[in-house]
Amino acid sequence: MHLEGGSTPRGYLRHQFRKGMLLLGGGLLLGFLFLLALSLGAVSIPPGEVLRTLLGEHVSPRWDMIVLQIRLPHALAAVVAGWALSSAGVVMQSVLRNPLASPFTLGIASAGAFGAAFSVILLGTGVMRSRMADAVQISSPLETTGIAFLFCLLASGIVLLISRMRRASPEAMILAGVALNSLFSAGTMFLQYFATDVQLAAVVFWSFGDVGRAGWRELWIMALVVGVASLFFFRNVWNYNAMDSGDETALGLGVPVARLRMWSLGVASLLTAVVVAFLGVIGFVGLMAPHMTRRILGDDHRFLLPGAAFVGACLLLAADTTARLILAPHVLPVAILTAFLGAPVFLWLLCRRSKKTC
Repeated sequence: MHLEGGSTPRGYLRHQFRKGMLLLGGGLLLGFLFLLALSLGAVSIPPGEVLRTLLGEHVSPRWDMIVLQIRLPHALAAVVAGWALSSAGVVMQSVLRNPLASPFTLGIASAGAFGAAFSVILLGTGVMRSRMADAVQISSPLETTGIAFLFCLLASGIVLLISRMRRASPEAMILAGVALNSLFSAGTMFLQYFATDVQLAAVVFWSFGDVGRAGWRELWIMALVVGVASLFFFRNVWNYNAMDSGDETALGLGVPVARLRMWSLGVASLLTAVVVAFLGVIGFVGLMAPHMTRRILGDDHRFLLPGAAFVGACLLLAADTTARLILAPHVLPVAILTAFLGAPVFLWLLCRRSKKTC
């Protein structure tokens, strides 16, 4: 290809422009779904009135309470959690070079759930209630998240150790994730065995991932952690692209592969811990969103990371809105719906990989 004066090829610029437009479309879709989530529910509110309420025009005291105090933190929690889980999934798949990696499939979410349950039941960092609306209210979010993070790091360390073993295929790593899921689920059941009736009912309900239990305090903490983690991920997009070509190639380009892999898994574990500690276990979002985005934007992390974040946020927001409408006025935990959607996708990915290896 002939370049005049070192100019950038027009085909490349068109390619980049198209991906930029797709990212813009993802942002617009997220905005539309966000407005829809604020409008729909047991009480339907016209989108125009929702916009007026968000802009500070006090249309109705009842609608102000519904939109600003109930649905707005609910929808924002879905966006932040979807962004966090999908970003963690992209990074895990990249640094482990495993297309089946995600916080849920590798057992990291279960480890965080065990850590949060340990903190809530034994250390008393959660206030137990018998009401279904808020079965567990976290009274010490930093301590709960910190303990959940430690167990997430433990699971990540085991996964990292297995990934560095020779002949550790993606399927073998997923089997290790199954083992970790079983181990930490058994630990959680052990804690539940010695819990009181109210504690048992509360923790079982809390384990169902639900974005509706996050208040403004939890939302600010999650948003801060997700923001800092996203900056770290975006700073390393070129390094992740290099690592996709193999560790030797990345080392030749000056990428500190071992250190970056450890830091990336640590940050992804922190994202998982924050979501699990406040919202419970929400499965398969971190697996589905990266694969959906790759089919549209490709493997370039400059576009894959923000694209997967938009897709994950849209996916969880749409699933949560649907879960609120299925049994309205009762609210179905969103983790139930994501599991129904994610399990077929996971099986399809396994079948596709088995065909490629045959």
